[in-house]
Amino acid sequence: MEDDSYRDQGFTRPKVLFLLPLKSIARRIVKRLIQLSPLTQKDNSMGQFKKEFGESDDELEEPNSSKPTDFNLLFAGDVEDHFLFGIKFTKKSVKLYSNFYASDIIVASPLALKLKIDGGEVTKKKGRPKENDSDFLSSIEIVVVDYADVISMQNWSHLHAVLEQLNHLPSKEHVTNVMRIRPWYLDEQARYYRQTIILSSYLTPEMNALFNGSCLNYEGKVKLATEFTGVLPKIQLEIRQVYERFDASSIGELDDARFEYFCTKVYPKIQESDEGGVLLFASSYFEYIRLSSFLKSQDASFCRIGEATSQQDISRARLWFFEGQKKILLYSERSHFFHRYKIRGGHHLVVYSLPGRKDFYPELVNMLGESGNPRCNVLFSRLDLLKLERIVGTSSARRLISSDKDMFVFC
Repeated sequence: MEDDSYRDQGFTRPKVLFLLPLKSIARRIVKRLIQLSPLTQKDNSMGQFKKEFGESDDELEEPNSSKPTDFNLLFAGDVEDHFLFGIKFTKKSVKLYSNFYASDIIVASPLALKLKIDGGEVTKKKGRPKENDSDFLSSIEIVVVDYADVISMQNWSHLHAVLEQLNHLPSKEHVTNVMRIRPWYLDEQARYYRQTIILSSYLTPEMNALFNGSCLNYEGKVKLATEFTGVLPKIQLEIRQVYERFDASSIGELDDARFEYFCTKVYPKIQESDEGGVLLFASSYFEYIRLSSFLKSQDASFCRIGEATSQQDISRARLWFFEGQKKILLYSERSHFFHRYKIRGGHHLVVYSLPGRKDFYPELVNMLGESGNPRCNVLFSRLDLLKLERIVGTSSARRLISSDKDMFVFC
């Protein structure tokens, strides 16, 4: 009784949490977990799982030949982003849809788990919100955030809110032997013993903030550093790409500095030109809304395609832009991510902010292939290094950031 070897439990049973963006990804992971387990699974729970997540293999579906390969791989199968269930391992079987407090693994989307933590819908009896319930996250030891880049295209705040709820003292007493609880749980130090694994195809400032603020294991942490060669060779036409650097002293001033540069340096030139066919690309939803409001205030001839735009309005905007009825088409990265439209009628690409996914840049430039005089202007600052190096290459990005010049040309 003098040592702590008998103290081998947490407050609650769940120890592993998978945070995933899409049902199709969750299905592949669960299927792999079952394949790796020597245990048999109950037919009734697997029947419900197949009903909700599908039975056929996503990778066997016929790909859409008009879409890029990475699009077909990611969006094969069910792309719903609301799911939450537990997995329980017993001596003889793997049980799906087990009670959260009886589960070993929780598989969820950030959206569904955030709603569960917040209490979900209003109760029918008393018309009041359900009581917040996050105690089953109090003893999580391993968190796997897979496809973090896809989650960033959904709602990053949901992921941040979920991670903030991990490893707190439970609000209620659950079925557990207090004498067997590990001391770091009682001392509220469990987050320093948790292993957090973040997997993504690229890095963003938000992921860096998560890495610095939520990955606190006392043993330390590791980040994979990558040297990029860039994606400029994927551009299929001869085009003069002008990169214009503006000054921003801090992250807090970056958005305003970019907007000011666009309004004073870029937009006046667009106004003076009668050519039309200006494809204006914005990477974030807030930039998209801000630019839309600005163009409205200027009575500009423009149409827009964003993530919330209806299919009818999208078709109308593409037609207007192609026929030259509208001079500017405002296009968001999220819309391109979920649909990969091929916009026709463009002559001048203005990249207000660089895309997070590097392959989007050559796809956007190649949309100007039907133009007789294609042009491209890209706005960036020294704080855009993460995006910049994925597109022009690490060595070139460092040169663009450190140079005394503010204008650079790639051909």
